[in-house]
Amino acid sequence: MQKQTEKIKKFTQKKIIIDAENAILGRLSSEVAKLLLEGNKVDIINCEKAIISGKKASILKETLNMHKKHTLSNPRRGPFHPKRPDRIVRRTVRGMLPMKKPKGRSAYHRLLTHIGIPETVKTEEVIKPKYADGNKLTCQYITVGELCKEFGWGK
Repeated sequence: MQKQTEKIKKFTQKKIIIDAENAILGRLSSEVAKLLLEGNKVDIINCEKAIISGKKASILKETLNMHKKHTLSNPRRGPFHPKRPDRIVRRTVRGMLPMKKPKGRSAYHRLLTHIGIPETVKTEEVIKPKYADGNKLTCQYITVGELCKEFGWGK
């Protein structure tokens, strides 16, 4: 029975393009994870313009501590953390998916993230996530692009 529903979902997949500009990263990621688990293909554009709420200094300090973690015996073994905006957004969405189950892995493979707006997507309809709108924030925030530039991206 489950295989039949998976076959039906493969035929009903639709491509959804989401603009991450001025969207709160965590809320955006949870909405995208829900769309992926429903069986849709999702492209996220303008990943570098997504927002992380909080004080800039505390976010940078937290990220720096995360990047310092590695094994003492062989630092090349990892863990490895992304430094590009599209990879950070992709990793955040991955945290919202059940990756130990096949449905989570297949959902993750249907996700594409982009820096800026690629040529293949310019003519298609773009959706702005309504629950992840960053205009309602009253606190300080930093964009994912600014965070990445602090750690060496784009130099």
